[in-house]
Amino acid sequence: MDINFTRTNGLLDDRIEELISLAGDVSHRDIVREMILAALKAGIENIERMDRADLKLMNTSLKEMRFTSKVFSPYRDRKKITVFGSARTGPHEQVYHMAQSFGKGLAEAGYMVITGAGGGIMLAVNEGAGAENSFGVNIRLPFEQKPNPVLAGNPRLIFYKYFFSRKVAFVKEADAIALFPGGFGTLDEAMEILTLLQTGKHDPIPLILIDEPDGTYWERWITFFRKELLAGQYISDSDFFLFERVNSVTEALARINLFYRRYHSLRYVDGRLVIRLATPLDQEFIGHLRSNFNNILVPGGEMYLSEHLPEEADEPDIAGLQRLVLDFNRWDYGLLRRLIDAINNH
Repeated sequence: MDINFTRTNGLLDDRIEELISLAGDVSHRDIVREMILAALKAGIENIERMDRADLKLMNTSLKEMRFTSKVFSPYRDRKKITVFGSARTGPHEQVYHMAQSFGKGLAEAGYMVITGAGGGIMLAVNEGAGAENSFGVNIRLPFEQKPNPVLAGNPRLIFYKYFFSRKVAFVKEADAIALFPGGFGTLDEAMEILTLLQTGKHDPIPLILIDEPDGTYWERWITFFRKELLAGQYISDSDFFLFERVNSVTEALARINLFYRRYHSLRYVDGRLVIRLATPLDQEFIGHLRSNFNNILVPGGEMYLSEHLPEEADEPDIAGLQRLVLDFNRWDYGLLRRLIDAINNH
């Protein structure tokens, strides 16, 4: 049978609608319908190969993402900071105590933390924040990744089979990301989020690289970027605005707080970028922004203040916020981050 996502499947479409209705209250029925159709299509297309592995991967991924949403959904009103760092850092090391202090400072500021639920930096951050302010997204490995004592038995602890599902949780739920020194996993996560920010596949958020006061871990990493990537024209100067290096917990906390001083969120509406502002800007300052950030607009593009747009009616809770609307070129996300910084510093 040839199954289509359009409503051209006759009796099958009718039966799927009956199944959804039988399940009770189902939100976004159109999306659920397509998920059911995708599963059926995968099963039919798989007949020729009889390969269970593909179907098992799809099945496990869907179940992991469903459970992730279930765990995080009740806490969507609280900002969360994802923290990465080495699982091998010991309590005798200065950076361990910095991570503890960072977790405590985040909790005191009203944030929750997300870690990989392991030892080292992850344990230190969870100790500082406390179990009640912590999420753990753990990966099943034969070593290093058993849940730490703070998160063991915590209802906000999630186990993943696949790294890619876990990565989605780390990034999707984060309002900021902080990285302490670490191994391959830490560097992998750093490059992942940098790529997402650089390409606009994730909304701008603070990406904070935390070194010890006399540490050179991230400093050398940035030096490599400048000497190899920038010199080879593999990246642009403005890409360095996508992240910030600090060498104190106090400064790391200050950078995160500053990012949300005035900036609230953003959304695209009919190709225009709409930045929602927690506190209003004056018209005179918009002239300053136009002069200094004209190069991130499409040719002939505009930048102006607005009330909420009709297309944003599905977000009534923030309807009262002022908007900055611009014809962003969807290319230079580093300079977009600088624009947000300018808004917050005004």
